[in-house]
Amino acid sequence: MTRQERDDKMIQEAFQGLLDCYLQSRHRKHVERITKAFNFARQAHKGVRRLSGEPYIMHPIAVARIVCEEIGLGSTSICAALLHDVVEDTDYTVEDIENIFGSKIAQIVSGLTKISGGIFGEKASAQAESFRKLLLTMSDDIRVILIKISDRLHNMRTLGSQRPNKQYKIAGETLYIYAPLANRLGLNKIKEELEDLSFSYEHPEEYKAIKAKLEDTREHRDQIFEDFVAPIRQQLDKRGVIYTIRKRVKTPYSIWRKMQIKNVPFEEVYDILAVRIVFEPKDDESEIDDCFHILNIASQIYKPHPERLRDWLHHPKANGYQALHTTLMSKVGRWIEVQIRSKRMDEIAEQGFAAHWKYKDGGKTSEDSENELNKWLYTIKEILDDPQPSALDFLDAIKLNLYANEIFVVTPKGEFKTMPAGSSVLDFAFSIHTILGTHCIGAKVNHNLVPLSYKLQSGDQVEVLTGKEPHVSAEWLNCISTAKAKAKVEAYLRKQRREKQQQGEKMLTEFLERNELQANSLNIDRLCEAHESPSREDLFVAIGEGKMVLVEADLDVVRGKKRKDGSSWKGYLNIFNRRNKKVEVADAAAEKPAVPPVLHLDMKKPLILNEETIGRYLLCPYCKPIPGDDVLGYLDATNRITIHKRQCAVADKLKAAKGNGILSANWDTHHKLFFEATIRVHGIDHVGVLHQITGVLSSQLNVNMRHLSIDARDGLFQGEILLEVHDARDVKDICDKLKQIQEVASAVRVN
Repeated sequence: MTRQERDDKMIQEAFQGLLDCYLQSRHRKHVERITKAFNFARQAHKGVRRLSGEPYIMHPIAVARIVCEEIGLGSTSICAALLHDVVEDTDYTVEDIENIFGSKIAQIVSGLTKISGGIFGEKASAQAESFRKLLLTMSDDIRVILIKISDRLHNMRTLGSQRPNKQYKIAGETLYIYAPLANRLGLNKIKEELEDLSFSYEHPEEYKAIKAKLEDTREHRDQIFEDFVAPIRQQLDKRGVIYTIRKRVKTPYSIWRKMQIKNVPFEEVYDILAVRIVFEPKDDESEIDDCFHILNIASQIYKPHPERLRDWLHHPKANGYQALHTTLMSKVGRWIEVQIRSKRMDEIAEQGFAAHWKYKDGGKTSEDSENELNKWLYTIKEILDDPQPSALDFLDAIKLNLYANEIFVVTPKGEFKTMPAGSSVLDFAFSIHTILGTHCIGAKVNHNLVPLSYKLQSGDQVEVLTGKEPHVSAEWLNCISTAKAKAKVEAYLRKQRREKQQQGEKMLTEFLERNELQANSLNIDRLCEAHESPSREDLFVAIGEGKMVLVEADLDVVRGKKRKDGSSWKGYLNIFNRRNKKVEVADAAAEKPAVPPVLHLDMKKPLILNEETIGRYLLCPYCKPIPGDDVLGYLDATNRITIHKRQCAVADKLKAAKGNGILSANWDTHHKLFFEATIRVHGIDHVGVLHQITGVLSSQLNVNMRHLSIDARDGLFQGEILLEVHDARDVKDICDKLKQIQEVASAVRVN
C-alpha cells in the first residue's frame, strides 16, 4: 500500500467516525451538508501536512468530532469546524464560503479566522488581536467560541510535535485564557483537560510525579470510596431512587495548584477524592426536592460539616452549573465532598450551554442561566467597545471577567445578584449601572455604612449611596476587581484626561498669544524639553490639571534665551510630580541591570543557562528563578532576554499576549554560582528555637544567611530567611532539614 493509499484510508476512517458520532446525536441528520463541507476542506488542504506528518485535513475532522461528540453541537457547527482553517490557509475567501455554504457558516468561519497585525501593532502577539475578533463574533453567535475551544483542545492534544518555545506559548495562552473561558461556558471536562495538558508541557516532571502518586494511591482511594458509598447505595436502593454514584478524583493540575497555594506536599492534599451522585428525578418539578431528599439520606449516615453546604440549586453559577454540595465525615476520619445533581444538571455541568439548548428544545430550560449568559456577553461587548491601549491590558480585562468563584449579594429590593468573589462595593455599583458607579460615594452593607473598597461577602445586602456629581479618581482602580468596573473607570479617566488636555492646550495657546508668540510645534517642543515632559499631550494635561504653572521663564524658553548663569532651564522649570507617573509592571520593582542586547539568537534552540551565559540575561525580580526551576525566556523589544519561572504571573501574561517572544531555556549550572532564595518557616514558639534554626543553617548545612526576620506571638512564630543557595535542590534539602526540628511545623520556599 502506497503512502497516499494509507492516507486516504486514514482520512476516510476518521470522517466515517465523525459521521457515526453525528448520526447517534439528537440533531436533525444533514449528512449531505457535512459531507459537502468535508470534501471541500479536503480538496482545499490537499497536499498539506501538519508538523506531525499526518495530512492536514485530519485536524479539521478531529475538531469537528470534538464539536459533535464532546460539546453536542449540530451540523452548522460541524461544517464550520471542518472549514475553519480554509480561509486562513488557502486562497478561498469568506465570500466563497458564503456562496457555497450560506451566510451563517461563513459568519462563524470568519470569526474563527486568525488575523495578524491590527490594533496592537505588528510586534505584539497576533493571538490577542485574533482573540478580540473571536469575541466580537462570539457576541453574535456563541458557537464561534465553542468551535475555537475545540480547535485549541485538539492543538493541545497534538502539541508534542511543536518546538519547546511554541509549546510554552500555546500552553500559556491555554491556561491564561482558554481554560477559564471553557469553565465560564460550563465545559468542565474540556476545561480540566486543557489545564492538565498545559501543565504536562510546562512542568513535565511535576506532572509525571503527581500522576505516579495518583496511581500508587489508587487502590487505597478506591477502597475508601467503596466503603463510603456502600451504606448510601443501600439506602437509595431501599427508597427506589434511580441513580449512579461516581468517584471524582482531582486532576493533576488542580492538585499541583493546591500544593503551590498551600505550600504542602502531595500527601497533605486531603480533598483528592469526591463522590458524585447523579439521579433520575421523579418528574421535572421534583428535581430540587429530590436533591435535598438524597442529602438527607446521606446526612443520616455520616455527620455533615456545618459550614460546607453549597446550594447551587436555587442560585446556579453564572455558567449554568447546578448541584448541591455537602461535606461528610467518613468512618476513617476524613472529610469527603459529596455532589448531588440530576442527570440534566450533570449534562449541563459537562457540556455547558450546548446542553442548555438540548433541554430548551425539550421544553425544559433555565431562564436564570440564559440571562446570566446574555449579561456576560453584554459585558464582553462593553469591553470590546472600549479598546484597551495594549494587548496586555485587553487580555487582563477579559481575564478579570472569566471568574470561577462567585458570591451572591442582595439588592435593597431583595433581588439576588451574582458577583465574582472579591468584588467591592464599587464593583457592585458598576454592575448595576455605569451612572450608579461613577456617582457612588459609599454604601450600606447590611444597614451599616462601609467604604468603597469594602469586599462583599455572600449574602450581603447592599444599598449604594450616590452624590449629585461623579467622583471618579485613579485611586478607584485599587478598589475594583471586575472587568466591567475597571473598563468603565479607565474610560472615565481617559475622558477626564482628554478634557484636561484640551483645557491645558487652550491655556498654553492663550498664554503665548498674549505675549505675541505662536503655539507651534517648535515652541511646544521647547517647553516639553525644558519641563522634561514625555509628550505634548502630557504637557497639556499637566497645565490643565494645574500641576504646571506657566511663568515668565517659559517665555524665555520659547524665545530661546539662555539663563544668566548659562545653565539649563531643566530643573528650574520642571515641577512635574514624578510620583504620579505610571510605572510599567516589568520595571516597577527595580531598575534593570545593564546587560547587552542579544545580537544573534536562534529562536528554535533552547537557551542554555550556565556559568558562562547567565550574565547575558536578566532574572525576573518577581518570581526570582534559580537553577532547578522550570524556566523560559522572553525576548523584549530591546532585544534583551529575561528569565522567568514558567508559572510566573508576569510570564503568564507574556505567553498569552506576546507569545512570539517566548524562548525555551534549560539550566546547566554546576554548584558554582549562588542565587538568593527566601524560606518561610512557622511553628511553635519555644526558648531556643531560633538558635536551633540558625544552627541547622550555619553549622550543619554551612548556608550563608543574608537576612532573617522572626515574629512571635500567642505561642507561635513565623519568620523569613533570605539565603544564598546553588539551586532548588538546596532549598528542598534545607526545608527538609528545618522540618526535622520538633517545633517547626512548616518550612517552604516563598517564591
